[in-house]
Amino acid sequence: MTATDNVHPHEIHKFGSQAERWWDPNGEFKTLHDVNPLRLHFIRQFAELQGKRVVDIGCGGGILTEGLAKAGAEALGIDLSEELIDIADLHGLETGISAHYQKISAETLAEQQAAAFDHVTCMEMLEHVPDPASIIRACATLVKPGGMVFFSTLNRVPKAYLLAILAAEHLLKMVPKGTHDYKTFIKPSELCQSARNAGLELKGMTGIEYNPFNKQFSLGRDIDVNYIAAFERPA
Repeated sequence: MTATDNVHPHEIHKFGSQAERWWDPNGEFKTLHDVNPLRLHFIRQFAELQGKRVVDIGCGGGILTEGLAKAGAEALGIDLSEELIDIADLHGLETGISAHYQKISAETLAEQQAAAFDHVTCMEMLEHVPDPASIIRACATLVKPGGMVFFSTLNRVPKAYLLAILAAEHLLKMVPKGTHDYKTFIKPSELCQSARNAGLELKGMTGIEYNPFNKQFSLGRDIDVNYIAAFERPA
């Protein structure tokens, strides 16, 4: 499989077709806006961002990328959707936040800029590609020795199917129907094995939990649905 093959065209179209609604905090991607502060909080527990070069893999419309830039990072967001890159660029112009964006695959960027980034983030992206291990290897290649790599994804257990698909997509309408495919979810043990194979060491993992009563997200011990993990490339 080549870098250009590691993509589901229907996934690119699915998210790209919703690009103009990406930055509506009460729209289809409200969940991304709601969890973004939690992701940044987790990242900053393990990584200094001020003045650091950070690449956000599968950046979509740039919600996390802008957050990284606001925290002082020299942030680059990459995605394979032209529409999403355009929306991210436009939003940056409107807000004056100086993040940069490029339409390129993680694998190709890794070939061009090995060990060029202080830290790497890859959120809610691994479950949307044919070969997640290839993305993980690319992330490990992109980060400098001593740097951190952050992944978030969904756990492949029945509870995740019930909450992330049946509840979130169909009952609560928190995300668009068809956003997730249960068989592509990734167990923490699988993520950690792929990361070890790529030369990364686990430094921390936590769950992203949702309380349907107060409609709030929080970080917690429950990794049965959505979880986020920090890995280091040993110096």
